[in-house]
Amino acid sequence: MPRFPSGADLLVFDTLDSTSLDAKRRIEAGEAGPRWIIAHKQTAGYGRRGRDWAQREGDFAGTLFFKPEAPADQLGQASFIAALALAETLDQYLPPEKIRLKWPNDALLGGGKCAGILLEKVGAFLTIGVGINIVTAPGDTPYPTARLMDHVDAPPSPEALAAAIDAHFWRRYRAWRAHGFEPIRQQWLLRAAGLNQEITVRLPTETLKGVFTGIDETGALVLRIAGGKRTIAAGDVFFAPPGDNSQG
Repeated sequence: MPRFPSGADLLVFDTLDSTSLDAKRRIEAGEAGPRWIIAHKQTAGYGRRGRDWAQREGDFAGTLFFKPEAPADQLGQASFIAALALAETLDQYLPPEKIRLKWPNDALLGGGKCAGILLEKVGAFLTIGVGINIVTAPGDTPYPTARLMDHVDAPPSPEALAAAIDAHFWRRYRAWRAHGFEPIRQQWLLRAAGLNQEITVRLPTETLKGVFTGIDETGALVLRIAGGKRTIAAGDVFFAPPGDNSQG
C-alpha cells in the first residue's frame, strides 16, 4: 500500500459509493489511519448537509481519516487547515491569485466553485473529504462553478493531488498544534473571497445581508449588519442574492 512521507497511507478505488462513507466504515471496523481513500468515480458522493456532490471519472474525490490530537471543541478549525492545504495544492498548477477561499469550506477558481471540503467527526476520529472539479463543472447549482481542465494544459491525476494535499495539510496541522488557530485564521483571511464586501448568508430560518468583515477565533463568520453584527457558525454564503447565478 502506498504511503506518503507524512505516514498516511493511500487506498485507491475505481468506484465507490462515497470516499467519506468508506472512511466511516473503516473507522467502525477498527482501522486507525491516518489513511487517504480516493475513488476515480463515486456513485453516492455528498457534501455539506447531505447534498449530492456530482463527480465524473477524472475528478478528485478523496477522504483523509485520522485520530486528531486536539480538543473536540477545536476540531472545526481543521476545515480551515484543509482549505489552505487545498489552495496551496492548486497553486502548484495555477496562478495563486486565481484561487480564493469561500467560507466555510469551498475553493473558488476564477470566481466559480471548483472544490469543496467536508469535515465530519466519527467518534474520536475526524474525516476530511475533499472534492475537486477537474473535468466536471455542474450547471444546475445556485452559484457558478469551474473546473481545472479549462485552466491548465495537463490536469493533475487524483493520486498527485492527494499527495500534495497531504503534504500541505500535515505541515499546517503541525503548525496549528504548536501555535494555535490565529496564524491559520490570518492566512485564511488573506485568501478569503468577499472579504469587506456585502454578501448574503442563507440560514435555515432566515436570510441575512451584510458586510463580511472576517472570521472570529473559532472560525465563525462575522457579518456587519444594520445596528450591529452577527456571528454565524454555519450557513450558505452568496456574493449576490440567492438565485442570481452571476456570483456565489
